[in-house]
Amino acid sequence: MDKRKLIEHFRIELEKDLEILTASAKATMDSVAHEESKPENEYDTRGLEASYLARGQAKRIGEIKELLVVLKHANVKDFGPDDKISGTALVEVEHNGKVSFLFVMTHGGGVTVTFEGKKIQIVTPSSPLGEALLDLRAGDVAAVEQGDQVREYEIISVS
Repeated sequence: MDKRKLIEHFRIELEKDLEILTASAKATMDSVAHEESKPENEYDTRGLEASYLARGQAKRIGEIKELLVVLKHANVKDFGPDDKISGTALVEVEHNGKVSFLFVMTHGGGVTVTFEGKKIQIVTPSSPLGEALLDLRAGDVAAVEQGDQVREYEIISVS
């Protein structure tokens, strides 16, 4: 799989999301300032709730813009069969009989796209799974502790 095309696909999808979110944020901000958002009584929180929503949308817009910059300047590394997992590794893992594809990046954890018929999710080293994958190789097992349980992910391939 061409990771440069994968990154471009992530960028295209994020730019679409950004456009939709920006329009939604504008509508939310307009509603915050609208006459109907003024409280009718002390229990009316429509305006306050809209301002919280606007703040959350603005934060998400900033996160997407930051991820777009990271993706634009990503130094894509090609991994061989014996290379350790690090940034820009595309990792195929198996957990409980299910195969997943993970793309290791510094930002954007949880962002998922479908590319070449495969669902691919960004994981970051700050996530439990991303941290567990770092420095492992194909054939190793990444263990992630969740409370009193341990989830094991067999690393099938790294590219």
